[in-house]
Amino acid sequence: MGAIMLQGTGSDVGKSVLVAGLCRALANRGLVVRPFKPQNMSNNAAVTAGGEIGRAQATQALAARAEAHVDMNPVLLKPQGDRTSQLVVLGQVRGILRAADWRHGREGLMPEVLDSYRRLAAQADIVVVEGAGSAAEVNLRGGDIANMGFARAAGVPVVLVGDIDRGGVIASLVGTHRVIDPADAATIAGFLVNKFRGDPALFAEGLATIAGHTGWHGYGLVPWLTAAGRLPSEDGVVLQKAAARGTGGKAIVACPVTPHIANFDDLEPWRLEPAVELVMVPPGQTIPVEADLIVLPGSKATIADLRFVREQGWDIDILGHRRRGRPVMGLCGGYQMLGRTIADPAGIEGPAETVPGLSLLDVSTVLDGAKTLTRVAGIARGERFTGYEIHLGRTTGGDAARPVATFDDGRHDGATSADGLVAGSYVHGLFGMAAQRRAWLTVAGQGPDQAADVDAALDAIAAELEAHVDIDGLLALSESV
Repeated sequence: MGAIMLQGTGSDVGKSVLVAGLCRALANRGLVVRPFKPQNMSNNAAVTAGGEIGRAQATQALAARAEAHVDMNPVLLKPQGDRTSQLVVLGQVRGILRAADWRHGREGLMPEVLDSYRRLAAQADIVVVEGAGSAAEVNLRGGDIANMGFARAAGVPVVLVGDIDRGGVIASLVGTHRVIDPADAATIAGFLVNKFRGDPALFAEGLATIAGHTGWHGYGLVPWLTAAGRLPSEDGVVLQKAAARGTGGKAIVACPVTPHIANFDDLEPWRLEPAVELVMVPPGQTIPVEADLIVLPGSKATIADLRFVREQGWDIDILGHRRRGRPVMGLCGGYQMLGRTIADPAGIEGPAETVPGLSLLDVSTVLDGAKTLTRVAGIARGERFTGYEIHLGRTTGGDAARPVATFDDGRHDGATSADGLVAGSYVHGLFGMAAQRRAWLTVAGQGPDQAADVDAALDAIAAELEAHVDIDGLLALSESV
């Protein structure tokens, strides 16, 4: 058994993609590989055997050609406000945390994190571990379970990733070496420079400078990985880059971006359609009047996001869209918003209250009971689908007599208005198959199934890493565990 950990000089430096690419490259070499992230923070989750994990770890499991499991991401924080998060441990909700509580209480989770890691290590030739955020956040070092705290407790060597595309990569890598504890710095064996564009010869001196100041080995200069754009997104950074309007006569699928948007990767399969433009509508902008389909996405705080929809005037845009005879689709929290009321009698999301919905569906939701976490498959609009449910609450009402989906076990999901223009479903991943997208928007093109496209993208990324990264050196390093 071997292990290696990729940590970053900051968030969004490409750790998740590099771990996925390494998992696929190593799996292609015939090794049994398992991905692992001790602690993740994301509202994009996937349902696996045993519960929920971060979306990125599910993608990394696919890259490793392994069944996703809760041990791959034992601690998941799902933000539901500026200072509170839902704590998920080993796939199950364990409570709500305030930021101050997390800083003092996280070290108590280290035994469970290490147990998960050891279970994975026992079944693998190599475990590829991903850190979280920045390794240089020395103010958060006490009690850390995500970066150096884990690496030193598990005895896993670290390779530090820097992002040259954002600028200052030499200072980022050398500065990390300078500010962290010397014992932590000794855990770092080398570095990778990611997202390079241009002639590699132009940065040869830069690599030598980093090595000279740190004593770390350079394991590679990774080019800009175009195929990474085809992988499911993990966090909201991508939403800040995706607000362009539809052009060129394409059909437009529009999705308003709410503060607590969750599982927005449900929308990304639309990018595979050559005849469709996906428009993620940011706050302060109206939903395009020319939109062909509006999708209300999932939410980690449905009532708060529904208020935000009204504050932005998006409820008026949605009602106008519906009056023009165009379809509206709600997914999970978005489905709940489309109903007549949302009740939170136990105060799960905040104060105990009942609020009016958009009343586009004759259903009502009560937020209570245990969270539903299950993988599903069946038929929707006459076409096959596979996906998962991850939600809290029960939704009932007259329009539920016209369900969106019928599962293979005979259960029904969702609701549809009498005229068929408004629909809601708890199924995540519904748009992943091309036939489903065409069923929801018949003017869409003939794009591929998302699963096949993601798999091809992982192979493309793995090929790039084989060409530009010293993978043999990383394997030798991993065997030092």
